[in-house]
Parts: sequence; structure tokens; C-alpha cells
Amino acid sequence: MSHGFELEPSKGPARPDNPAVAGVQDVLNWINMAIVRVSMAAMLLTALILTYSVVVRYLFKLPTDWQDEASVFMLIGVTFFSAAYVQSHRGHIGIEVLSSVLPAAVNRARLIVVDVFSFAFCAFFSWKSWTLFHEAWVDGQTTSSTFGPPLWIPYSMMALGMSLLSLQILTQVLAAATASAASRQGRVA
Repeated sequence: MSHGFELEPSKGPARPDNPAVAGVQDVLNWINMAIVRVSMAAMLLTALILTYSVVVRYLFKLPTDWQDEASVFMLIGVTFFSAAYVQSHRGHIGIEVLSSVLPAAVNRARLIVVDVFSFAFCAFFSWKSWTLFHEAWVDGQTTSSTFGPPLWIPYSMMALGMSLLSLQILTQVLAAATASAASRQGRVA
């Protein structure tokens, strides 16, 4: 089982053999690193907002109607935006019992098939998120709370995050499909 704890921070994802795919991967790596840095700040800000909310409610008995939605919106953004970075390192939790018993060539084919199905799911999710974003934008939808922030904000973060994840998976599929025989022998995942 892979937990992501085993990732070496100095090593990024393997560079694809195909120059065009490698160029797309380089751009994605840059975007992913920028997003991860912003996500770290958003997580810290979320923790501060929630701490402020608890202190103000407990000590001063003051209501805070905005902190829950602000925190949830930031957590949505962090979750969806950082998914492509995690995927680029193959850091998602996966059961690896098959990889230890299958021959290397069969395991490579299995990974490509899994990536193709994952891409199809993520692309569909991305498309649905874009339609939700469009509806919220056009209709001016807001949450039902007294704070009432617009719903296009979390829908846009879902749509952008899933689009990045879909592009990341597609890049990995193309990298595996265009890998040279020498690099196939050197890496399985």
C-alpha cells in the first residue's frame, strides 16, 4: 500500500520520454507547486479562522456566521487543487498487492488501464463541475446562510481542480504510452 509518506521531497515525478509530453508535464509541475504553496497558506488561514471562531464564541459569546463557509470553501479549494500534485507523485493511496505478484509488463498495462478509467471519471467530474459553476454564475446562486457567499466560488475550485487532475492523469497516460523500452525497464509505476 502506498501512503505518500514514502515520497522523496527532492525527487519529482519521472520525466516523460516524449518531448511534448515532458513540456506539458513541466508546466503542470510548475502549476502544481504554486498551488501547493497557496494551499498550505489556505490551510493555515483555515486553522486560524476556526480557532478565532471558537475563541470568539466561547469567550465573548459572539456569533460568527461567516467562518464555517469560509473554512469549507478553502478546504474545498485545497482538496481539489492539490489533487493533481498528489497524482503527479502517485501519492494517492493504492493497493499494491497486484504489483508485487504481476509481471512488470502486465503491471504497466494494469496501471495504464487504471489511469485511463481514472481519467474518464475525472474528466466527467470536471465537466459536471463546470456545468455547476456555469449555473451558479448565470443564476447568481448563493448559499442559504445569512452570510450568503456565491456558490460559483466552490464550484469554480472544484472545476479547476478536477480539470488539473484530469490533465495530470492524461499526461501520465501519454507518458506511459510513449515511453521508450529502456525507461519501461527502469520504472514500473
